[in-house]
Amino acid sequence: MANVITETVTAIHHWNDRLFSFKTPRPQTFTFENGHFVMVGLEVEGKPLMRAYSIASANYEDELEFFSIKVANGPLTSRLQNIQLGDKLLLSTKPTGTLVADHLLPGKHLYLLCTGTGLAPFLSIVKDPEIYDRFDKVVLVHGVRYASELAYQPLFDDELPNNPWFGELVREKLVYYPTVTRESYKNEGRITQLMTSGKLFDDIGLPAPNAKDDRFMICGSPGMLTDTCAILRDLGMHESRHGKQAEFVIERAFAEK
Repeated sequence: MANVITETVTAIHHWNDRLFSFKTPRPQTFTFENGHFVMVGLEVEGKPLMRAYSIASANYEDELEFFSIKVANGPLTSRLQNIQLGDKLLLSTKPTGTLVADHLLPGKHLYLLCTGTGLAPFLSIVKDPEIYDRFDKVVLVHGVRYASELAYQPLFDDELPNNPWFGELVREKLVYYPTVTRESYKNEGRITQLMTSGKLFDDIGLPAPNAKDDRFMICGSPGMLTDTCAILRDLGMHESRHGKQAEFVIERAFAEK
């Protein structure tokens, strides 16, 4: 198959009964921008069965990491959730996507808004030292239904702040704001509700967003994308299209499915 390679599963982590992540080696010739996605899959009955996955690892890391939901009847995920170490995965060699920082205008504050596995592309972005040079604050807001779905918390609580190369910048600039909708938690509510009420900005000590200072990257369910984009447009912000820089960006490939 043209532009498709086979890689070996080197790590698997089941966060709970609905979420898991996995890793493969990254070929030396496999380059991408943080925020990109790639096609990942399995060979089923002699044919490739693949879907788009955002790359959760940073573009300087030796392994490629992916974050997935488990869907019992999903054509791919029903099989993918049962992979074992040493299994073979199919991987396209042409990463792409619109969810990259270069599509944003310069600004003071970068908001990374996501729900569920929409966290994946932002995992690569918060591991990018250059993002902290561009912005005074980087605010990662992760919305889930239950606290057990708040994957990767050790990364935000320990690994990034203690990174030997850019941990100081992380401690100074990264704000991690997890929020839960269906059980009690320190932060509760949908991201859109927290934005329109102003509670999100009050909690993190930043002013209400404006088109001059604030930039947004958004990844989540179609409904979340629609509602969040409407909020930002009401604030006079525009979506980046065709690589033209603007105040906010979403992944069009996922939104238009």
